[in-house]
Amino acid sequence: MSFIVRNVQRVVPLRRAPLRFNLNIARNCLGVKRFDLAVICTNNTMIRKINKTYRGKDTATDVLSFPFHEELQPGILPIPSFKDEYNLGDIYLGVEFIYQQCQETKDDYNSTLTVTAVHGLCHLLGYRHDTEEQWKRMFEKENKVLMEINKVTGYSLKPLSTNCL
Repeated sequence: MSFIVRNVQRVVPLRRAPLRFNLNIARNCLGVKRFDLAVICTNNTMIRKINKTYRGKDTATDVLSFPFHEELQPGILPIPSFKDEYNLGDIYLGVEFIYQQCQETKDDYNSTLTVTAVHGLCHLLGYRHDTEEQWKRMFEKENKVLMEINKVTGYSLKPLSTNCL
């Protein structure tokens, strides 16, 4: 199925190939290679507008996920009824926001992009971090996926969800 990584911003340089490679490992690990997925890389202005429109928060952010399927349960893949329903949804990465955060924390920008995208992918599969129990499940899933990416790439990526709520 289709998997696109689209860069609609020009503020921060972005190498899509490594992100695509790492997310293909994640998709394989999660068993969702047959589902469509879009990752849209945006600037602060666009992610802020989307965040305000859909979450009521007038601020830029690192990632927003919009699942195609409703009432998702973590660990249970959606069961499409039709070919057109083989869609996970869309992940918006605030790459300018991520870049700025990395400048402040001295974290590696490309690694953080991958970790943030995996976090968004987990949200598309029903994982949340609103409660401590939900956070633990999401942390475990993110960690499993990132460990698989680490095995293939030699990276040492760690989950984004390092604290509850």
